[in-house]
Amino acid sequence: MHYNVAQLLKEPIGSLRCYQLEENFTGTNRSADSVSGPVEMVRVHNGILVRATVKVRSNLICSRCLGEYPTASQLDIEEEFFPTLNPQTGHKMEHPDEGEEAGLIDSNHVLDLTGIINEYIITNLPMKPLCDLDCKGLCQGCGADHNLADCQCENETIDPRWQALANLAKQE
Repeated sequence: MHYNVAQLLKEPIGSLRCYQLEENFTGTNRSADSVSGPVEMVRVHNGILVRATVKVRSNLICSRCLGEYPTASQLDIEEEFFPTLNPQTGHKMEHPDEGEEAGLIDSNHVLDLTGIINEYIITNLPMKPLCDLDCKGLCQGCGADHNLADCQCENETIDPRWQALANLAKQE
């Protein structure tokens, strides 16, 4: 997801480049399996405006049953990137202080979308991923998946404060 934008930075404001993003990820430290979609880069006054609508496919782990399940989502990305060096003179450029390094184009005029797309993916992930809204989860006693079958554990745990009342109910 690296794009050389040196030529685009030399062109007049409003110049446009279109790309098709197709990226597959491997390894354990990833927030998605694949990302695909159109990417537009527009030359603006201070840098480059990136607009993209990407489809993200990933496998999440259900927070109830701990099973892995596939999911797909669509992200609308709009971010501005600022060059660190002027492509015509090679002098260091001032960029707006936003406190973020992610929106910078490196000294080789390469715009890296990896960090921004990863941030969008992470913020789009559900806080508590569920494989199904009716997921029954795992048994707290034996760890059996209640979605597959009922376990043989005794599910009734009685609060010790109510134990005397429960004993009374058993006697009658």
